[in-house]
Amino acid sequence: MKWPDELIFMKNGRAKQSETDVSMTGKLSIITGATSGVGLSAAKVLAQAGSNLILVCRNKEKALPIQKNLEETYGVKVDIVVGDFSRLGDVRKAADEIISNDKDIDVLINSVGIHSTKKLFNEDGYELCFTVNHLSTFLFTKLLLPKLKASSKPSRIIQVNSEGHRFSGVKLKDIHFKKRIYTGLKGYGQSKTAQLLTVLVMSKQLKESNVTINACHPGAVKTAIGSNNGFLYRLFFKLVTSRFLKNPIISGKALYYLAADPKLEGVSGKFFNLTIDELPAKHAVDPVMAEKVYALSMEMVGLKDE
Repeated sequence: MKWPDELIFMKNGRAKQSETDVSMTGKLSIITGATSGVGLSAAKVLAQAGSNLILVCRNKEKALPIQKNLEETYGVKVDIVVGDFSRLGDVRKAADEIISNDKDIDVLINSVGIHSTKKLFNEDGYELCFTVNHLSTFLFTKLLLPKLKASSKPSRIIQVNSEGHRFSGVKLKDIHFKKRIYTGLKGYGQSKTAQLLTVLVMSKQLKESNVTINACHPGAVKTAIGSNNGFLYRLFFKLVTSRFLKNPIISGKALYYLAADPKLEGVSGKFFNLTIDELPAKHAVDPVMAEKVYALSMEMVGLKDE
């Protein structure tokens, strides 16, 4: 059976995935959104492979027992950096703290994310889903890029994306849904499409460097995303949706493969469904739109390319 391009992601999600056992001893991996779901799973698998970690999270108290467990179980060094990715100012502070140390960064995994059924805004007046899922991870990545590029070793950036990008393109003139009806799928889809489009641009910018950047759909797994929504949403998720979701360990193994396996050396600008190289939706690979979304993102986070 030949699957249509629009549904190939369903086949890929069920397919046998690639795995690796490459040691990451002595390497440093930074993970955002590291206290639950995909981020926590990635932290455990990377620590098991020997990688030291910096966990970026908004709740230090929640991160402390995770830090202790990872250090005691795997014998790695785990640091905590606090930052609420709904606030661009917090993103800058978190990046500054990491930049101030003298450690080279081998892997950056941006797994922080939200799904909101309601239209919400952050303190800057930016739509919250777009801010957390795209703008903050974009800003954090851009701020850390000089340190990543200065490293004597190749380094990899992985943006945890989603097949949810297929739900919506980017409306440049109405990013914040001021003129159109907001739905959770549209808000989430727009944010993930924007992230994919900027991955395309940054991969071109990094072509002559020792840094690669890719995106990854982490699989249909059980996470805490959407737990900020109302009672009915949470109840439906618990009683119905969660029954069809897999253990996040598959996400951790996929991210470990993308972060460590030698086959991925030099591979950049790709979208992986777990470990399978997959073509995103057409609206997420438009080169003209990619440049426009990149320029808008730079403006919204207050950055300028040198």
